[in-house]
Amino acid sequence: MNITELFVRGGIAMWPLLLLSILALGNIIERIWFWSRILTREREVAGRVLEAARREWQAAADIAQRASHLPMGRFLQSALKLQSPDPEVFRLALETAANEELATMRRGEKVLEAVIALAPLLGLLGTVVGLINSLGSIQLSDLGSDAAAGTALGIGEALISTATGLVIAIVSLAFYRLFQGFVFGQAKVLRQSGSELELLYRQAWAKGAFQPPSAPLSAQPSKTP
Repeated sequence: MNITELFVRGGIAMWPLLLLSILALGNIIERIWFWSRILTREREVAGRVLEAARREWQAAADIAQRASHLPMGRFLQSALKLQSPDPEVFRLALETAANEELATMRRGEKVLEAVIALAPLLGLLGTVVGLINSLGSIQLSDLGSDAAAGTALGIGEALISTATGLVIAIVSLAFYRLFQGFVFGQAKVLRQSGSELELLYRQAWAKGAFQPPSAPLSAQPSKTP
């Protein structure tokens, strides 16, 4: 029995299950592509920026800007691009950027959650409908006859939709947990890198390395002779 025959025998519930499987597969592929581009480079970018910040802040800002195509680069650049901010403003910039990047990393979670919840229910619904159709056509006089055997075969076919729904939900759940693990790991890296950068900034601020920019000459009051 090939896939096409299984799909036909699974009943009407196979169509929404097919739609859910396409949504889940598309989301999984997109997330795999997303994580494959950043997982191996986030710590490297953070290390380079922090190392540069210990020597020269402008160099750290330049490195973060060049890595702005990565979440870590955008995260660190959000604070480094500010002009001599107060330490509290520096911290708030990091927190805001971290929330934005984590929201981007969690993109697609709702789709997988919906697939995980709906796929088993749709599969069960298809089985129930198949059982109703199979048992509704049998009579007591048909027990032990070929008609009863046909009904048993119909019941077996009705379970196809349940099995399909469970397979879709299990695969989606596996990747959902995997992506969640990636998000938790990146949240830890962002928090650690942001804390180290904030500490370096507060130390530099306390030493007077950062001063508000002086007012331009045009804004200074003219001296009367």
